[in-house]
Amino acid sequence: MKNPFFIILSLFLVISCQKEIDLDLADQSGRIVIEGNVTDQIGPYTVRITKSVAVNQQNQYPAVTDAQVILSDNTGQTETLQYIGDGKYQTSTFIGVSGRTYTLKVQAEGQQYIAQSTMPEAVDFEGLAQDSFKFGDKMSYTLLPIFTDPAVLGNRYLFSFTINDQSKKYISVFSDNLNNGLPNQRPLMLPNDDNDGADHEVVAGDTIYVEMQSIDNSIFTYYSALLDISGNGSGVTPANPPSNISNGALGYFSAHTQSNKNFIIQQTTP
Repeated sequence: MKNPFFIILSLFLVISCQKEIDLDLADQSGRIVIEGNVTDQIGPYTVRITKSVAVNQQNQYPAVTDAQVILSDNTGQTETLQYIGDGKYQTSTFIGVSGRTYTLKVQAEGQQYIAQSTMPEAVDFEGLAQDSFKFGDKMSYTLLPIFTDPAVLGNRYLFSFTINDQSKKYISVFSDNLNNGLPNQRPLMLPNDDNDGADHEVVAGDTIYVEMQSIDNSIFTYYSALLDISGNGSGVTPANPPSNISNGALGYFSAHTQSNKNFIIQQTTP
């Protein structure tokens, strides 16, 4: 089974203590795939619903066009999303707020699928700091996200970044199990020619666009498993990470905070 979301390119740097997760390796073509996000930024928010296809089929993922999609929170806010094409359903007035628990209900093809996600409090993304080191005869770079983890144990983070105008996205997830209540010390490793699957060597002058998310534990588990099972270097996920959506649906529903920074790589001397 594969789906556009599950084709993950060059995912790396999982720093977490994760137990083994039992993943289903069977071909699961024809199953509902739901990808939904609510953030603390101004909407609209989108839920995409498609059908999975067999791993040996072409990259054609049928859109589910006639679903009923309802988004609500624990304060009574609710909205039925409108279909806008390509399997996407979109809000118009819904507002995402940290600390609230969100429920997604999807009625599709005679089945109901339900997911919940609680949006953590936002953690201040203060900036990015560059470091460099000699790797063979080339200079390699890292970026350190600058933030201080809150004192309460259990915070989870997702970082993603893109380079220049490329669409390829790199993802990593952090937990605070080893760094609770302290300034972050875990860098993002930027790709070079020696990274498996890297098609761009970061050099001085490149712009790195970084997004920081505070995520709940179910989404941390989902991405941790996704990163783990996509570590075979093929660029294609051979199994399905554990979804937080009921009734056997694939995919995820995430309520998270979001903050963005960009950084221009500076020339350094070896």
